Amino acid sequence: MATLDKASDYAREAAGNIDTAAAQAAKALGEKGEQLRHAEQKFMKEYCGYVGKHPMTSVGIAVAAGFVLSRLLSNH
Repeated sequence: MATLDKASDYAREAAGNIDTAAAQAAKALGEKGEQLRHAEQKFMKEYCGYVGKHPMTSVGIAVAAGFVLSRLLSNH
């Protein structure tokens, strides 16, 4: 029975370690998600400002990007 008790204790300890690691990972992912949301908002604000100041350049960039993507994705 002593061996079974030791195995049970090890299993509980391992489960506790896994639980702690999972909680830490979830916290880190939540923090990174928040950082990404802030970065996205900042990027969109800067992007909209650029498009407003340089509409023709923005259209040219969009056309060029569309052309490049169409060439890359075509079967030819």
